[in-house]
Amino acid sequence: MNEQKEQITGALFKQMVLHGAAAINAQKQAINDLNVFPVPDGDTGTNMSMTIGTAVTELRKATPATLTQAADLTASALLRGARGNSGVILSLLFRGLSKGLKGMETADADAFSAAMQEGVSAAYKAVMKPAEGTVLTVSRLAAKEAVDTVAAGETRLDAVLEAAIRKGYETLAQTTDMNPVLKKAGVVDAGGKGYLLILEGMLAALRGEPLPEVAEGAAEEEKADFAALSLEDITFTFDTVFIVRKTGNKPLEPFRAYLSSIGDSLVIGEDDEAFKVHVHTDIPGAALTEAQKYGTLELAKIENMRTQAEDLAAGKQAQSTDDLDAVEEELEHSEAPEAPAVAPPEKKYGFLAVCAGEGLAAVFKDLGADGVVSGGQTMNPSTESILEGVNRIPAETVFVLPNNGNIIMAAQQCGALTEKQVVVIPTKTIPQGITAMMNVDFDAPDADAITEAMTGSLSSVTTAQITYAARDSDFDGFTIREGDYLALEEGKLFGTDPSIDALLEKLADQAMARSAEFVSLYFGEDVSEEDARRASEIFQARCPESEVAVLSGGQPVYYYIISME
Repeated sequence: MNEQKEQITGALFKQMVLHGAAAINAQKQAINDLNVFPVPDGDTGTNMSMTIGTAVTELRKATPATLTQAADLTASALLRGARGNSGVILSLLFRGLSKGLKGMETADADAFSAAMQEGVSAAYKAVMKPAEGTVLTVSRLAAKEAVDTVAAGETRLDAVLEAAIRKGYETLAQTTDMNPVLKKAGVVDAGGKGYLLILEGMLAALRGEPLPEVAEGAAEEEKADFAALSLEDITFTFDTVFIVRKTGNKPLEPFRAYLSSIGDSLVIGEDDEAFKVHVHTDIPGAALTEAQKYGTLELAKIENMRTQAEDLAAGKQAQSTDDLDAVEEELEHSEAPEAPAVAPPEKKYGFLAVCAGEGLAAVFKDLGADGVVSGGQTMNPSTESILEGVNRIPAETVFVLPNNGNIIMAAQQCGALTEKQVVVIPTKTIPQGITAMMNVDFDAPDADAITEAMTGSLSSVTTAQITYAARDSDFDGFTIREGDYLALEEGKLFGTDPSIDALLEKLADQAMARSAEFVSLYFGEDVSEEDARRASEIFQARCPESEVAVLSGGQPVYYYIISME
């Protein structure tokens, strides 16, 4: 029979968070699949899992002596690691929980349920326009049920949390009817589902259940089984394993794609500070050289699998790569690098943009941006990543351009974490960000004047984007097949077609209907210059009075980002 806990201690809270993280990580793809919009996205399950994963990294290094220490450490890590709106709301729920547990060595059911309500209050206060039928509704009614259960005389922590989860799932089922978009798709709210999974994991820890073994993104290294190999089985010669200490926040997706192109059996395990790679390839030197674009090479081991197979056939012992595991263990438990120094102010104003693609980064820098944080659709940067960018800029006030609606909240958390004044301009698209930068008066008398000019300019530009359908969907009157081209206008589905030229023609007609004077096409990493030139010709033919420009953005996900002014 599982041991029942009467008080939550610091050690138990740590275990509850570890269990909660494992629970959502195990089902993050199922949560991602609740996303009703067919566009590739920084999905809820991924963002919430990565957000709470930052707390796991910190908690594993610590032995909190009190509950308040454990809760504070968790809240701080979540705040800095928050990704996407769902991750920010999750961090706020834990921040309020930490506030409610402030100064406590332990907590009983009464104190913990009250702290849950404090978490809900923190989340509601931080969201500009709280929407019901979301994780906010689920967390609010779950916390209320916890408090009501205690008021009814229940003192067992697990029974109180179980009641809260039960009410949460009842509420989750109702979110389908609360939100018209969810109702049309026939799904429940993804954020609410993710939060309940975390609570279920925490309940499992309360009941003394073992931490589930979950295949995480930071998977165990696949080791070559040399004994089972014959020379005919070996496609690539060298079993290559290495560890890289990160020196920035550059996403690993391009590196993953590169390694896949030069080898197989690829596994990349990643945490906030380092990543470990296992790959079979014929050119290990090229893999190591490319890796150094992402950080400092800590250790590498390369084994010739053909030689190993020959040695085994001759009865010799194959050399092992297990010593890398010891190094990885050391890295995981080493002290985290010091927080980035705050650059002393050399000027009044600085500007930081979030975007993906070398071409777009160059555009922002040409317009006066002091720094660029890599990120955007499908790879929402954490608050910590944005904060590092803010701190590196030698200015008193730093204006941040998130350029994505799912990054705005993460950027807004930076203000409380730095001595610099942070002003977030609510840009939801790249063209809005570019337009905002074009309206900066660098000699303005005060920050308010710059804020007003940048924010006021956002309505002057219309954004269109062409991407691909990430899933089959019946959405907003469109029957969509996975892999079809999708056109968006101002974030709403504009059209879908197997032909990208057909969508370009429809968007060009839309630009003409809007009497756009300036049309800019930023083409992505998967578009050739020839195709981009043809796209600009389509727009020029339909908008003969418009000034049409085509530029290499180099962005992933979107074949074209189109600005109409």
